[in-house]
Amino acid sequence: MVLPYQEYYTYEDYQQWQGDWELIEGMPYAMTPSPSVTHQTVATNLVAEIKANANNPDSAYSHCHVLMETDWQISNDTVVRPDVMVICQDIDERVVVTPELIVEVVSSSSTKRDEVMKFDLYQREGVLYYVLAYPEKRLARIYKNLGNSFVKQGDLSTQTFRFAIQECSFVVDFSSIWRK
Repeated sequence: MVLPYQEYYTYEDYQQWQGDWELIEGMPYAMTPSPSVTHQTVATNLVAEIKANANNPDSAYSHCHVLMETDWQISNDTVVRPDVMVICQDIDERVVVTPELIVEVVSSSSTKRDEVMKFDLYQREGVLYYVLAYPEKRLARIYKNLGNSFVKQGDLSTQTFRFAIQECSFVVDFSSIWRK
């Protein structure tokens, strides 16, 4: 609900902004400061794990897309930029379809947004898997969407987990994603 004195922004406004922002239900959220080296290392290592362990590389590279820090336009008033997304559908240059997997690398400045706001948003939008990665704790919390509700699949640190996503299923060895 937008209050009469509350500013409300759209995708058209978002396109004009300088810097890194997300727009969630008409409200802007600055994505500053830029991600730390540890944050980027974890996200990059996750992408490498996913690409290296896809069951069918031909299918994964031709049909499934592994993206880092790419805008997902959910609606005219909501645009988010997950750290990592896996999309097993055809896409053009803009992501306007629901990703099958989203990973957010949680930092002290993003905890509430990742654990509450984006958790609810991704659940409601039908994201199949949501992973919250905590680099300082070396912990990945994995959720699967079962009937429009995220159900925790586990807290992993050094274990492997199989993400069953159509023909893009893959295993991630979580012991290999953390910064050494």
